[in-house]
Amino acid sequence: MTQQSELAVRPLAGLAQRWTRTLARYREPHHGRSIFEISVTVLPFAALWAMAWAAVHFGYWELSFLLAIPAAAFLVRLFMIQHDCGHGCFFRYRLANDWTGRVLSVLTLTPYDDWRRAHAAHHASSGHLDRRGVGDIDTLTVREFQALGFWGRLRYRLYRHPLVMFGLGPAYLFLVRQRLPFRSTRGDRLTWISPMATNLSIAVAAIPLVWFIGIGPFLLVHGPIVLLAGSVGVWLFYVQHQFEETFWARDREWEFHEASLHGSSHYDLPAILRWFTANIGVHHVHHLCSRIPYYRLPQTLQDHPDLRRVSRLTLLQSFRCVHLALWDETRRRLVSFRDIREPREAVLHGPVA
Repeated sequence: MTQQSELAVRPLAGLAQRWTRTLARYREPHHGRSIFEISVTVLPFAALWAMAWAAVHFGYWELSFLLAIPAAAFLVRLFMIQHDCGHGCFFRYRLANDWTGRVLSVLTLTPYDDWRRAHAAHHASSGHLDRRGVGDIDTLTVREFQALGFWGRLRYRLYRHPLVMFGLGPAYLFLVRQRLPFRSTRGDRLTWISPMATNLSIAVAAIPLVWFIGIGPFLLVHGPIVLLAGSVGVWLFYVQHQFEETFWARDREWEFHEASLHGSSHYDLPAILRWFTANIGVHHVHHLCSRIPYYRLPQTLQDHPDLRRVSRLTLLQSFRCVHLALWDETRRRLVSFRDIREPREAVLHGPVA
């Protein structure tokens, strides 16, 4: 890292650190508000689920699919509550956070303890090019992509294709990957116990329901809800870090506060979508101070309007992020496959013998 680049980074890093100190006063959760937030999410979700089952039971399958849309929105919100529990900020006490998160994991199909640890690693290394691969979306640099052979490029292109990223990918993640201890290593019991305990809890909850209504109606009701909610969840996680002017750096150029502020978007959604996504769009503030409960995030923007303009993305602008796939270390921005110059024949047919 050159002396000039160090001087350029230090003022920005200092500013981001000052924001962290300023935001610390919003960290205290309110137990009454937290209980209210759970109630207004769980109860409508349960009611919509029951209505969707009634629609299937009486032969109105089309209505059940329509009801799956708002039910999936409430399931996304339940995951956001689980997310706050994982950060230890939904309640004051760790036991209350952990057991609330574990109970919600039965609905979200996300092993709480294993996910919490992977997500903590994501927060600690977000935007660090030398610490990629845990709790984030795989992102290659332009140079790394160009160094791959034909099959490597093809795999990465398929992985980053929208139909895989937001369709097949979420289904695989929630139905397969999170059911098995993929990260399990010798001596690391948590990555085995967490998914297995979650699977057992899901079975305990689902088997009586399947016995009562039947496996077919259960899958017709719950399947679309889970798949739709999973796709929305992956989309939200994607757009929070995969935007053109995000932040990635190596070694000494990486700084936690700077990466948090400028490597996470302010996804400025319409009010109704902000409610269903539990203000997770205020993601730059969340990464700066992850112990702020989601229902206090809007207050940070009201009290500090300067934060509204940092890394701001509207709903319309976010759709343009779909084609971004590679980090250009020279231009310091995410670019699409079309933006990099390479012989078309090398991509389509592989290297010439």
